[in-house]
Amino acid sequence: MAGIKRALISVSDKTGIVEMAKGLEALGAEILSTGGTAKVLRDAGVKVTDVAAYTGSPEILDGRVKTLHPKIHGGLLGRRSLPAHVEQMKQHSIGPIDVVVVNLYPFEATIAKPLCTFDEAIENIDIGGPSMLRSAAKNHEDVLVVVDPADYPRVLEAIRAGTTTRAMRRELAMKVFQHTGRYDSLIAGYLEKQVQGGNVKFPKILSMQFELAETLRYGENPHQQGAFYRELNSNEPSVSRGKILHGKAMSYNNFLDANSALELAKEYDETAVAIIKHNNPCGVALGATPVDAYVKARETDPISAFGGVIAFNRPVDLAAAKEITSTFVEVVIAPGFSEDALAELKRKKDLRLLDVGPLTKVKQDGCDLKKLVGGLIVQDRDLGVLTDLRTLPVPTVRKPTDEEYAACAFAWKVCKHVKSNAIIYAKPGQTVGIGAGQMSRVDSVKLAAMKAQLPVKGCVMASDAFFPFRDGLDAAAQAGITAVIQPGGSIRDAEIIKAADEHGLAMILTGMRHFRH
Repeated sequence: MAGIKRALISVSDKTGIVEMAKGLEALGAEILSTGGTAKVLRDAGVKVTDVAAYTGSPEILDGRVKTLHPKIHGGLLGRRSLPAHVEQMKQHSIGPIDVVVVNLYPFEATIAKPLCTFDEAIENIDIGGPSMLRSAAKNHEDVLVVVDPADYPRVLEAIRAGTTTRAMRRELAMKVFQHTGRYDSLIAGYLEKQVQGGNVKFPKILSMQFELAETLRYGENPHQQGAFYRELNSNEPSVSRGKILHGKAMSYNNFLDANSALELAKEYDETAVAIIKHNNPCGVALGATPVDAYVKARETDPISAFGGVIAFNRPVDLAAAKEITSTFVEVVIAPGFSEDALAELKRKKDLRLLDVGPLTKVKQDGCDLKKLVGGLIVQDRDLGVLTDLRTLPVPTVRKPTDEEYAACAFAWKVCKHVKSNAIIYAKPGQTVGIGAGQMSRVDSVKLAAMKAQLPVKGCVMASDAFFPFRDGLDAAAQAGITAVIQPGGSIRDAEIIKAADEHGLAMILTGMRHFRH
């Protein structure tokens, strides 16, 4: 494509556009442009022909109509290889446009403004831009179309070298339709909210945009392929936005476990550590320091913690790093690492270190999605919290002590992140036994006791859902627990409360369930 005659440039995002225009001009292209883009280019010394002068039609309707003209779209859609097209272009004095550099009105940024009005949003719906992009992308065999400023340097270099291959043009066209598809879905979503009169949680057509961050070696198992996609414009501190500082590439299972670990560690304002194995916690603890919290978390189940994924909600210091390197660990996630801690951890060449940045408090929202064959189920994220357990019903004769309240508050947060049926034995700031993923609740109660490496006597028990029978209470009391926190709501609640009273247990009813499948 060495001998390009004409390029059309019209952008809202001016990043790199002067350099791009100068490069095209140096290659002999006449530069067509509009409005603000034309001014920026002229101010930078680029010779520009206004689209209005080129078409012979002025911009009208407050700029709503400026590029919607046969001389523009004919120049984009005319196929150079078809004699009939070439002849018609000559008849109507339509010159070919060889390069299109366009990006769109900032609709997404506009509607993100707290005081954005409906009229302001509507005026930021681009019409000419998508039309030009689609025309150029459809005719990409003859037209180079660039929507992403990051592509400017390589496109210029390819034109100079005469290496604008069919594959490259097809890739650029693909990016156009990805871009306009997302743009249209944002507009549709905004308008649906206006029609419905507020926040539409579950739109009639669910359009979601994620960008491919990396291809993984495999999925959950080696015979499955896997990839990691990052949600566009998410600003919540998360594994998805983290930076890998060291170690092997993250696997599919590493991402799952790392996400679970960090989301659990984020539950606490105090210094906390969560250790995850096969997507379940095997140890969680609070501590005065990161190393204190880590050692206490590991004590819950040292065998399961071997080869685990660890999340800190504080930066990792040297003391914590030395404890980590004393055993085998797969991944460490934290909001930062001190320099000496990094040096210590990097002695383990395969250890993955993920820095997620400061765990600043931002609005938590969004949905959880699970793919079914032929469908999708969607729900709110489980962000339910209990701020003051002392306001909750206590139906038992004995009331919880201050220490039991503290232990229950800690355990209830852990419980939310354990696969159902979930049972947690804990003392203040430390898990003691975790029973996860059993088909019957009493089996989870027994499993938590069996897994406990620390004394259960004097601990509290958290249950993610109500007890259907008293056998779970009986087994827990036999193991030595003194208090229970659970949702309540069973048809046998009276029987469960009576069992608690018989064993001298205190019981807190949350009225909130935390199933996790």
